[in-house]
Amino acid sequence: MGGMSDSPAPLADPHLVFDPVDGVRDVVILGSTGSIGTQAIDLVLRNPDRFEVTALSAAGGRVGLLAEQARRLRVRTVAVAREDAVPALREALAAQYDGTGEPLPEILAGPDAASEIAASACHTVLNGITGSIGLAPTLAALKAGRTLALANKESLIVGGPLVKALAKPGQIIPVDSEHAALFQALAAGTRADVRKLVVTASGGPFRGRTKAELADVTPEDALAHPTWAMGPVITVNSATLVNKGLEVIEAHLLYDIPFDRIEVVVHPQSYVHSMVEFTDGSTLAQATPPDMRGPIAVGLGWPERVPDAAPAFDWTKASSWEFFPLDDEAFPSVGLARHVGQLAGTAPAVFNAANEECVDAFLNGALPFNGIMETVTQVVAEHGTPRTGTSLTVADVLEAETWARARARELTRTTAKKTAEARA
Repeated sequence: MGGMSDSPAPLADPHLVFDPVDGVRDVVILGSTGSIGTQAIDLVLRNPDRFEVTALSAAGGRVGLLAEQARRLRVRTVAVAREDAVPALREALAAQYDGTGEPLPEILAGPDAASEIAASACHTVLNGITGSIGLAPTLAALKAGRTLALANKESLIVGGPLVKALAKPGQIIPVDSEHAALFQALAAGTRADVRKLVVTASGGPFRGRTKAELADVTPEDALAHPTWAMGPVITVNSATLVNKGLEVIEAHLLYDIPFDRIEVVVHPQSYVHSMVEFTDGSTLAQATPPDMRGPIAVGLGWPERVPDAAPAFDWTKASSWEFFPLDDEAFPSVGLARHVGQLAGTAPAVFNAANEECVDAFLNGALPFNGIMETVTQVVAEHGTPRTGTSLTVADVLEAETWARARARELTRTTAKKTAEARA
């Protein structure tokens, strides 16, 4: 297929197909017991003529599910990040394979296990790991020349320059619902035709509330997402709209579109997953009912469509679709994300790491909801000028993250102490 008219091509380019092959695609799934992983496995099992999973990785907290997945998919290798999970995994695998006569899969364990299978022989690596620990497997897959179906936005956020240095045009296919939508809409034109990208946000559970009204919301309130079922960190990020801030940075990195041409609009129904406005005034929106199996199917199957991957709309039923401007005062995270994205270098890693620590503190009752972004803002400001340029290394990113986490914890403890004193 031909590329877009501009040069160089962006990391995610629907006009380019990286290493296309015919027949069944061999797939490695990272984070197989999480939300993305389990839905990907459902898709694979329904399409055995298209996909074959060769290896799985997980953190190690759900070894029973991991063993069941390994048997159903007949994988060759299973990897866990936690070495102490290996005995329980061996036992679970033995129980699953008992009486089948099939050989047990190889077990890899440790912090580098996911990276090892990401570099193994396969066509596509689906990175569904949550958090910046997904960076090393992302780099391993790219270095090995695999097509990367990327659901782990954090690895691109914290390691943007490192990823861009390794990725070949068309090697990354985004799996986030918003970026899969942009990816598909961008197929309708060249980059020169694009006026702006419009990233949609559900608004989370607190849409329409003012900053003052958010002061006393609880973790239970924040975890009650009206549209999506996700893990606690991602769900809180949706409540603060940090996830949209990360997606703005991700859109800039994936598509080489300047930050001032990437907008966020609130769309409560989550039917339109994002839009591309072209220079002739037309806007293309990608829309499906909320279901991640559609974006996963794009990631695994592009440039081909996977029939019935996800539900479609019933157009015989009436529905209303609403769009609202973003309230930057109540939700300052998107503006801060633009700022760190423009700073580049280690700044996005600091933003992401500090946020993860603050979300954990909020979930544990040690930080108020508004305190999440207040603390992250302070950590970003104290970080100052980030390390940038071609000399940026993984060690630089990890060092920046370590500092940001430590500083966020210090500030959180100070906030908790002042709150306790005020209540005394």
